Amino acid sequence: MESKVKQIELNGLTFQYRENGEPSSPPIVALHAMGSGAETWDQVAAVLGEKYRVLALDQRGHGGSARTSTYTFELMCDDLHHFANAMKLERFTLLGHSMGGTVSYLYSETFPSRIERLIVEDTPPPFQDKPIEIPSNPSNPLPFDWEVVPSILRQLNEPNSEWWARLTDITMPTLIIGGGSSHIPQNKLQEVSELIPNCELVTIETAGHFVHNDNLPAFLAAVKNFLNS
Repeated sequence: MESKVKQIELNGLTFQYRENGEPSSPPIVALHAMGSGAETWDQVAAVLGEKYRVLALDQRGHGGSARTSTYTFELMCDDLHHFANAMKLERFTLLGHSMGGTVSYLYSETFPSRIERLIVEDTPPPFQDKPIEIPSNPSNPLPFDWEVVPSILRQLNEPNSEWWARLTDITMPTLIIGGGSSHIPQNKLQEVSELIPNCELVTIETAGHFVHNDNLPAFLAAVKNFLNS
């Protein structure tokens, strides 16, 4: 089943999203990684769309969504809240990868009553580590706003410690999928899974950071198993 590409105005900004599945099916909202877009979920959505309504949002600065002057995890969390309200989603499953995973933790801590289940792919919330060097602006045209990169990396370099402190507020059933051989320290995923009260960690060895691209069958098996449990 092909994704339908749609646009919506949220808080005065235009956002693009991709929709799969029947409007009456239980909703899943999917958030992509930094520098990618909603289409990264197309293969996942084609399968999950058989039973769910999958809404993959282009986050601000990405894909068909607005380029804004500022980019933060908090603003992306607000965007998601406006989106959920505009789509009249009282409760939904939230699926986030990398940058979208951090937005998902933050949203689930802030609005726990809205989230049915949380699925995070290969990311912990930002934590104190050796600083990431902020790369210079590439000269080639990009499919996203370059300003996202330095903005988000600055937040990774100066993490808000409250995001870890509030992991215990994430009370809904949670699944973390680790990529094993990823640049993300897998022991940090383990720590997160121990802080969230009702959390399962599944590691898909050798999948790397883009688990759903590099081992789609294993990723889908873990997600379906979790959604059916």
